Amino acid sequence: MRMGSCLAGSVAAVVAVCLLLLPAASLAQLQVGFYNTSCPNAEALVRQVVTAAFANNSGVAPGVIRLHFHDCFVRGCDASVLLSVNPGGGRTERVAAPNFPSLRGFEVIDAAKAAVERSCPRTVSCADILAFAARDSVNLTGNSFYQVPAGRRDGNVSSEDEALDNLLGPNSTAQVLIDGFLKKGLNTEDMVVLSGSHTIGRSHCDSFLFKNRERLANGTISPAYQALLEALCPPTTGPTTLIRTDMDVSTPTVLDNNYYKLLPLNLGLHFSDDQLVRNATLVPFASAFAANETLWKEKFAAAMIKMGNIEVKTGTQGEIRLNCSIVNPSSSAAEIEMLMFPSSTSDAAAAEEIATS
Repeated sequence: MRMGSCLAGSVAAVVAVCLLLLPAASLAQLQVGFYNTSCPNAEALVRQVVTAAFANNSGVAPGVIRLHFHDCFVRGCDASVLLSVNPGGGRTERVAAPNFPSLRGFEVIDAAKAAVERSCPRTVSCADILAFAARDSVNLTGNSFYQVPAGRRDGNVSSEDEALDNLLGPNSTAQVLIDGFLKKGLNTEDMVVLSGSHTIGRSHCDSFLFKNRERLANGTISPAYQALLEALCPPTTGPTTLIRTDMDVSTPTVLDNNYYKLLPLNLGLHFSDDQLVRNATLVPFASAFAANETLWKEKFAAAMIKMGNIEVKTGTQGEIRLNCSIVNPSSSAAEIEMLMFPSSTSDAAAAEEIATS
């Protein structure tokens, strides 16, 4: 109990420093306790939904954390990843290759949104609900709580092409990872810190199998580990192969620093994971986090807050969606009915497959 209290206090102190270091514009736009007056039970309602979903399926937590990450890296943290229909036409982020069929957690956010809407109609954005749910997922898996500055507004555009342009893949080199995070205002340490989220969750065969054969040839993956992966994944593995494996072979359901301990043992699942111990700039960070879990958890909470500030919409920008999967209607009864009961579309059907996979 005492250790948990110390860790919580330590995380809170680092988060406070992180908030002070955020750009003044971000501090003016987002604030802790944003809904204290307009919807005081918003965060509690989200937490209840996430906790119930996690009790039924622990895979909910890594799914929601990744959902928040993929939202923020495309058009900022505006819940654009949740849209199943793009008003401007074209395919949405949800069906882009980096997201489909692996992205999950949509049904949890929908349930949280429904709970909040019943209590505080048209008040809390889907983007904030996603940020709260990601924080709760971190707490459930790692016993690490942090305050989430809120006040985000929801966007009304979602583009498959933008997802392809901005999301980093599992075969990214160290330099591609560094540059990709820098483009979003996150530094090299932030990248290594947030990569540690791979200590929970599972990954599809197509994201690691073939690149790891190259790693086997150059000695950067354990032969025994690769043999297990080869036995798991069929020879016909492709983008729609739904077989998955844990990303952390030791503690796959606990948000801890074990991810960093596995990398020097050549037990990183993805090529991008392995890059953290092959690049001279990245190794000191990975080694420090392997040696000190408390340090990593402090840095992780601060980096999640920093990521949650990427290109946010506030004030009169965007909207507060009534249904997280589609933008609000204008005024007609037909549009309102479509909002509450969306019709089937190719993207909506794809999203349903994601949720149940």
